[in-house]
Amino acid sequence: MGNNQIVLFKGNKVRRTIYQGEWWFSIIDIIQVLTDSSIPRRYWTDLKRNLKREGFSQVYEKIVQLKLEAPDGKLRVTDCANTETAFRVVQSIPSPKAEPFKRWLAKVGYERVQEIEDPELGTKRTRLLYKLKGYPESWIEKRMRGIAIREELTDQWQNRGAEENKDYEILTAEISKATFGVTPTEYKKLKGLRRQNLRDHMDDFELIFTMLGERSTTEIHRQEDSKGVPKLKKDATRGGRVAGKARKVLEKELGRSVVTKKNFLSKKERGLNNGQNNKKRL
Repeated sequence: MGNNQIVLFKGNKVRRTIYQGEWWFSIIDIIQVLTDSSIPRRYWTDLKRNLKREGFSQVYEKIVQLKLEAPDGKLRVTDCANTETAFRVVQSIPSPKAEPFKRWLAKVGYERVQEIEDPELGTKRTRLLYKLKGYPESWIEKRMRGIAIREELTDQWQNRGAEENKDYEILTAEISKATFGVTPTEYKKLKGLRRQNLRDHMDDFELIFTMLGERSTTEIHRQEDSKGVPKLKKDATRGGRVAGKARKVLEKELGRSVVTKKNFLSKKERGLNNGQNNKKRL
């Protein structure tokens, strides 16, 4: 599912991402929720100025710029705060929503702490989310395994000199190009996706080859003891090429392309599966 997520506070979207083991929230989104401002960026600019003037520079110094998905579907740098700093920001905004928002923030911020202490909680939440969306158990198993393989790979990247977001995007694109012949951006365009997670719309074969490319890359990193983005990029191409060759062999046997514009679950299938799940619960 990735590190970037959208959570809802009374129907309002707040973007968040995991950084250094905890949730970081978009300050612009928080301001939008609390003030209903049509220009939250300007409000934040004025608030930053006030924080500095009133001696709360330590709050501003704890703000980190991270990439979050913008309305146009692209990742853009925005000011973010962890739960503690977000509390301080909220306290600086006169709003009747401040107290309920702080309670909500404590809840959604603490989820990550719980998951760090007990990783199985995060896995259970993800499984349940996919099940409620109508995905069958066989697909969920592959998706969950793919998430674990992806996390193992990004851990390697982090330890071997890659920086989050920008470098990860470059390395992921290298694996995808060698595996499928297209970058993730091109793949999403092929499937008609914008904000959606590409992997949530892959079928079994697409997920399997994605896993093969990423797992192969991880093993090559270890074998080569690679350091630095240029070497990691070469490894990514090699790892993706392993999956790409296997994909082409399968396509020759099947007489069709594995890379497809189809989504794993159509809207109709989602509705049917959700209906079946509801009947089971009844």
